[in-house]
Amino acid sequence: MFSHDETFKAAKLSAEARALERNYVIQPNDLIKVKVYTKNGEMIIDPEYELSKELNTNNRQNRPDPEYLVRLDGFAYLPMVGDVELAGLTLHEANAKLKTLYDKYFIDPFVITNYSNKRVTVLGAPGGKIIPLTNENITVAEVIAMAGGLEENGNASRIKLIRGNQTFLIDFSSIDTYYETNQIVQPGDILYIEPIKRLLRGNAVEISVFLSLLTTTTTLLVLLLR
Repeated sequence: MFSHDETFKAAKLSAEARALERNYVIQPNDLIKVKVYTKNGEMIIDPEYELSKELNTNNRQNRPDPEYLVRLDGFAYLPMVGDVELAGLTLHEANAKLKTLYDKYFIDPFVITNYSNKRVTVLGAPGGKIIPLTNENITVAEVIAMAGGLEENGNASRIKLIRGNQTFLIDFSSIDTYYETNQIVQPGDILYIEPIKRLLRGNAVEISVFLSLLTTTTTLLVLLLR
């Protein structure tokens, strides 16, 4: 899987690019969650739980947590404010823009925006796994840890990071190569952890069939000679 010939050349990132942390920018087809609180988010803090006591707990737990699609034109349709262009904004910029819009309806609104459909696919030795990106600036090492780590049949020196039309080779076999190749993943990346080729394990079925035939043939020969 994901094999290549001798002419293959892996893409490389500069040291600055590997260490560069950046805020996620909302894109078309993103699913986002938007939560709006009044009085500058007083309900979120509530250190004495006084506000919580005034509300019906069951009603709060049953409150829906909808997701909103950012369309191909960059707009998302949100309650009360309608179509809002969000594509191209960081989450912080989206919060500030939505706060201004909801100012018309609420007293000192506090807005929290987040994405909900960003993920990385991990294939190879750990099996097929989808890892959701719940935080920004998650590294390859963190994704592998969330996928269950490098199992005994995973080749730490042969990890491929496929991003669009680029393929990066990740090598965690030593500290030096870890620092040189570990990087921050991006939504939609594919991580392929190459399995270690074990001749005996890979041909166990064929070997067992051969031994069975050999044993049967030997037994028949002994009986005929008798």
